[in-house]
Amino acid sequence: MKKFADFFWRLMAVTYNSLIFRSLMGGIASSLYHSSKGRLRKYLRWADYTMIATATVCLSRALRDENPKLLMAASALCLPIQPLIVSLVHTGMMEVAFARRAVKDPDLKPLHNVHKLSALLGGAFFMADDLFPETPYLHAGWHLAAAIGVSACNKLLE
Repeated sequence: MKKFADFFWRLMAVTYNSLIFRSLMGGIASSLYHSSKGRLRKYLRWADYTMIATATVCLSRALRDENPKLLMAASALCLPIQPLIVSLVHTGMMEVAFARRAVKDPDLKPLHNVHKLSALLGGAFFMADDLFPETPYLHAGWHLAAAIGVSACNKLLE
C-alpha cells in the first residue's frame, strides 16, 4: 500500500502543477453533460459527478494541507466508483477546516455560516436534481449554492 501511496503522491505532484489542465478537463466533462440529451446523458452525468468530486478533493487539499495521504489515495480510488461519497467526505473536511479557522478568527464566523448553509443547500439541490431530473431550476440552484460555497472558501485561501 505504501508503494501505491508514494506513486499517488508523485502523480499528484505532477498534476498539482497542472491546475489549468485539470480545470479544462473538468470544464469539458461538465460542458458535455450540460449539452447532452438522451441515453448518453446518464453516462455523462457520471463523468460530471466525478469532476465535481475531483474539484472537491482539490479544494479540501488546498484548505487543509495536512490531509492524510491514505485518505487522499482512497479518495482517488473511489472517485470513479462513488463520487458522491468522496464529495461528501471532502466537503465535511472543508467544514471542519473552516470551523477551526473561524474559532481562531471570529471575523470568519459569518463567512463560515454562509459556507455551511451553501453546503447544505447545495447537497439538497444536488439530491433533488437526481431524484427529479426534469424539474427546472434545481440544477441551476445547485450551481448557485456551489458558487457561493467556493467563493466563501476564497477567504481561507488568503
